[in-house]
Amino acid sequence: MTVKIGISLVAWQNDDLPELTKDYTTEGAMEDAAKIGYSGVERGRRMPADTEGLHDYLDRYGVALCGGWCSGNLMVATVEEEREAIRQQVEQFAALDAPCIVYAECSNSIQGAQVTPVSRRPELTRDEVMSYAAKLSEVAKWARDKGVDLSYHHHMGAMVQDAEDIDWLMEGSSDDLTLLYDTGHLHFAGADPVAVLDKWGHRVHHVHFKDVRQPVLDWVNAEDKSFLDGVAAGVYSVPGDSEGCIDFQAITDKLKTMDYKGWIVVEAEQDPAKAPPFENSKLGFDHITQICGRSGLTIEK
Repeated sequence: MTVKIGISLVAWQNDDLPELTKDYTTEGAMEDAAKIGYSGVERGRRMPADTEGLHDYLDRYGVALCGGWCSGNLMVATVEEEREAIRQQVEQFAALDAPCIVYAECSNSIQGAQVTPVSRRPELTRDEVMSYAAKLSEVAKWARDKGVDLSYHHHMGAMVQDAEDIDWLMEGSSDDLTLLYDTGHLHFAGADPVAVLDKWGHRVHHVHFKDVRQPVLDWVNAEDKSFLDGVAAGVYSVPGDSEGCIDFQAITDKLKTMDYKGWIVVEAEQDPAKAPPFENSKLGFDHITQICGRSGLTIEK
């Protein structure tokens, strides 16, 4: 079995906190990612929007498209309206052989509101999430029929955030909807990343690796700060950082056991003044390479 290692360019180009990364360009980020050895990148907002232009842009740096964010609005839209809203991205990602669209509901999320404490995120009932999941299954099946998977991203500040929310979403949806498994968001939400993988590994189609600095997380919770306050303060880091608290070896061991064959993507939004992007991204790449080797996961170049 093989896995591929990709990266989100958020360390160089943070769309939610642009002031943090104003001194960095997408082109520089692409050059760094390719130089480090990443096989793919997730699409950023500053990349070409048209399919041919994006294909040529990726080709220039010798990397594949390994996913990309999609802000969902299905809580306030019909299935038909949501299909039309994301049609261009679905067709583009299918044409570029991307593994998935990283889908998350954003109509009611507070993840981008720096003045709103993450504790005030929307909390839905089980029935509400299950009803939403049924609608989302229709969109996911439509996308899969067009050639690309929808992988749902549980996210801090969103209605699907913790392990219970994930349970409800997965229980209420068909297998057409896959799960994006994000270590950092799970730990931030108070979930056990290994336990979630034990329960829902068969639905995991895409993986994000990021570590958490526990003292910063404790500060966010104690002071009732926002998600973006935590990001700016350094709550996230890359795998391999000595300040991190997640056991990635246990997770790659589990991925090996479940015969995972997809992408492992480094996504660790940080202040580049405190965590230089090239050095930190290389640290993450090197650490993942090492632990995959110990787990018996072969990395496809």
